[in-house]
Amino acid sequence: MATVTAPAPRLALPGVLRHRAAHKLLLLALAAAVLVPLADAHWSSGTWPHALTVDLSGPLGRANDWIIDNRDSSPLFLYFFGYISNAVVLSVRAVYLVLLAAGWAGVTAFGALVAWRVAGVRLAIGTGLAFLACGLLGMWVPTMQTLALMVVAVLTSVVVGALLGLAGGLSARADRALRPVLDTMQVLPAFAYLLPVVLVFGIGVPAAVLATVVYAAPPMARLTALGLRDADPEVLEAVESLGATGRQRLLTARIPLARKQLLLGLNQTIMMALSMAVIASVIGAGGLGDRVYQALASVDVGAALAAGIPIVLLAVVLDRVTAAAGEQTDEPSGEPGSSLRPWLYALGATVAVAVAVRLAGALDWPSGWTLGIAEPVNRVVDWMTAHLYSGVPYLGGTADWAGHFTTWVLDPVRDGLQGLPWWSVLLIVAALAWVIGTWRTALTAVLAMAAIGVLGVWEPSLDTLSQVLAAVAVTLVLGFATGIAAARSDRFERALRPVLDVCQTMPQFVYLIPVVALFGVGRAPAVAAAVVYALPAVVRITTQGLRQVDPAALESARSLGATSTQQLRQIQLPLARPALLLAVNQGVVLVLAVVIIGGLVGGGALGYDAVFGLAQGDLATGLVAGAAIVCLGLMLDRVTQPTERRTKKGA
Repeated sequence: MATVTAPAPRLALPGVLRHRAAHKLLLLALAAAVLVPLADAHWSSGTWPHALTVDLSGPLGRANDWIIDNRDSSPLFLYFFGYISNAVVLSVRAVYLVLLAAGWAGVTAFGALVAWRVAGVRLAIGTGLAFLACGLLGMWVPTMQTLALMVVAVLTSVVVGALLGLAGGLSARADRALRPVLDTMQVLPAFAYLLPVVLVFGIGVPAAVLATVVYAAPPMARLTALGLRDADPEVLEAVESLGATGRQRLLTARIPLARKQLLLGLNQTIMMALSMAVIASVIGAGGLGDRVYQALASVDVGAALAAGIPIVLLAVVLDRVTAAAGEQTDEPSGEPGSSLRPWLYALGATVAVAVAVRLAGALDWPSGWTLGIAEPVNRVVDWMTAHLYSGVPYLGGTADWAGHFTTWVLDPVRDGLQGLPWWSVLLIVAALAWVIGTWRTALTAVLAMAAIGVLGVWEPSLDTLSQVLAAVAVTLVLGFATGIAAARSDRFERALRPVLDVCQTMPQFVYLIPVVALFGVGRAPAVAAAVVYALPAVVRITTQGLRQVDPAALESARSLGATSTQQLRQIQLPLARPALLLAVNQGVVLVLAVVIIGGLVGGGALGYDAVFGLAQGDLATGLVAGAAIVCLGLMLDRVTQPTERRTKKGA
């Protein structure tokens, strides 16, 4: 009888080593054991080796000179950039002339009638009061200038963003290719690309509109792609089973299912475009932004607020109208053209009002109907500075808070990053990116970080990174907590929306002076400004993601006796993971976008270099700092954003 030999027992591995992440870290450790001694032997310095840097001041200086010399003669400028510039100028001028022809009464009536058609009487009254408030503050003409510019910029941003989002939502390869492009568009500080934009288009409206489009289009693209990717597979399969073509599936299923994400993208585009109003005024946009900029140049917070309030009111009105449009259900079919009749009535009423005020000679806002708020606001700011800056019993004052935050958080993080050897920073980045992604993810993140050293801005970049990490951590903690609360309470969400609108649309330059007055000059107010600006997007996306969780899953959990907390932890948060990851991404890129503001209030580092480059016309300094900020954004995106393909495969 043959003897059956039992197979030799396998060597049991500890549980930790059986994880794929442990395998990746082990391979990375083996590679580091070989490469680090070689790097240390050639470049023993802890900071980035000077031998591995590249000086770009010469090539960028020659490019600057070539643009200046050929701007009026090169066919590229005459027949390409020139046509774009003329189209933008004509579009903005046409919208502005229409607004002036309608007069203050016609514009107010049209806004109120559109709001009434979309959402009812309450929003119509609010819209009318918002436009009247712009006139009462003495800002009617600047408001119309800004509104004309924003109409053109937002429409262009929506078209560009929707096309990019359509490509990213329908193709995983296109999505991967677009992500660094969108990151660059959204993270590159406005001050960094204002100089090349001005070099090409000159100071004026075209440069302002195009700078706004570059900044405002990415949210539309990201949310469009997210909505198309997250369309219900069962609905798509049902449509496909009926023999629908790819185009029919897109138009009849994917886009209608992504309606809320599309309108949220429109909302974010409007908010971000309006937030660029002041920065655009630096290059000749005019309007409300120019009034804010002039007021802040003389440290007049009251006058700046008087011009900033209309920006917020415009944003609130557009936000409410677009949100109400998204909640409308499809109207039942009736007589042909019946759905157009209310819009025709609104247009006819507007024309009638405009003609009436023109005949009465009252197109312009009456000069006697204005209300000055500058002096009372300045008194309030002075009181806050005198009573809250220091000496508050038990609390210590805002200056002490800023000092403690700098001493206990910002300084240790910055010193820790700058104290690490350059190769260890690259290893940490590679480990974090590879654990949640693929080797391509890790390679991209490492190359982005290495590019910062090659550009010769290693130390200031680590300083900026410390501020970004602190601001993102505060933003995510506050944003997720607030978003969860808003998703679970309709009343809280309604009360929170105007606060978020103010935080996101009030130009950073407006609240920068009160922040500096309360917290002093330094890195702490820079972090505070970044948190205030990035928080609304994180809250909105978190709330939207949690509210879109399948109600059937929540109902099943409730039927099994799950508590509200268990439903949140085990159902809502896991199912809302794509939206939460998008919220993290937006938190990172928006904080990076405001890092330039930190350079104006003592934040130093890359923000200061970008501002200095624009102020001095130094293309090399400004673009190198901007490129380093983009590299930081790309690295942080790869470290925090695993794609759906990576998550499924676990690679």
